[in-house]
Amino acid sequence: MRYIKTAVLPVAQLGINTLVAAHGGEHDQIPISADASWAERHMAEEHHLNGFDAGSFFNLHDYDNSGSWTPDDIRRTYGLKDESTKDVPESKKEEVVRTVLDLFDKDKSGSISYAEFTVGDAHGITLPDFGLGPGHHGDDEYEYEIHHFEKFHGADTKEEDLVHPEDIAHFRKHDQMEDAELKQEMLDRMSVVEANIPTKFRRQ
Repeated sequence: MRYIKTAVLPVAQLGINTLVAAHGGEHDQIPISADASWAERHMAEEHHLNGFDAGSFFNLHDYDNSGSWTPDDIRRTYGLKDESTKDVPESKKEEVVRTVLDLFDKDKSGSISYAEFTVGDAHGITLPDFGLGPGHHGDDEYEYEIHHFEKFHGADTKEEDLVHPEDIAHFRKHDQMEDAELKQEMLDRMSVVEANIPTKFRRQ
């Protein structure tokens, strides 16, 4: 069995200059062997971990610390709640959940316990690769950092260096979020929001 050795934590900050400074740390990408399992690829690409056991994997993806994986946990682990899989048919997503439950949920409770997962792993049962990617389930900052910034930028990155389409889209989203927050703040300060009043009742 292998145990967790390293981890990369998500970064949450706004503003290009702050973001550039915060992304100036280690940029090591975990090598992935050609015969890696889906779980190994997921841990390397999504968490930058190259040493783990079944228990560690289970706990990392037990998002509410309930001691069991629900269908919602399975969807999240496989990235089925991420924007990158928005075009995946619901029937395919249901197939993923059903297949994983069939493999590990031995008491047919509708969820997978820690014991069921680790015992299953000990008997050679593995999480299947459904061809839907490595399973993106971090927030926007985390996904941008590990899948783009760490691969293409470094500690000496300046604001003017962030010209890739991924950079532009990322910071445009920040701008849109800030604009929406400012608009909401202005609306909150208004005693009456005129736009919410039906036209026939507004002052002419």
